[in-house]
Amino acid sequence: MTILDDVKQDLTSAMRAGEKQRVGALRMVLSELQRAEKDGSGDELAVLRRERKRRLEAAKAFRDGGREDLASGEEAEGELIGSYLPAELSDVELQAIVERALAESGAQSPKDMGQAMKSVMAAVDGRADGKRVSSLVRSALGG
Repeated sequence: MTILDDVKQDLTSAMRAGEKQRVGALRMVLSELQRAEKDGSGDELAVLRRERKRRLEAAKAFRDGGREDLASGEEAEGELIGSYLPAELSDVELQAIVERALAESGAQSPKDMGQAMKSVMAAVDGRADGKRVSSLVRSALGG
């Protein structure tokens, strides 16, 4: 069963339960997933990550502007989207992946940051935020 199918089922359940905010968020997710599928980019996880990131950035912008009510709505949508994503890696797991990728790629100094990031991000496969990965790689390379 694909994520698209899960979202459709959850949308139907939310509509039956009368959860208006959840219905709106699920319709948006469904629309984005269907658009990506139509465009030939069937990477559902990439679509979900992108949409979650947009919601979290919007929440931060609303919070900076003093609109806590709008920020909490955006964060709720971000959490809903995040529930369809695979679980984030723990710090210990991520550190192990970074060390293994650095050993395999031969990266040893901050000059090798690009090569190291490419290797680590391929191994992480979207289960950790790029900023988190970048800071771990930078510290492991002594930068």
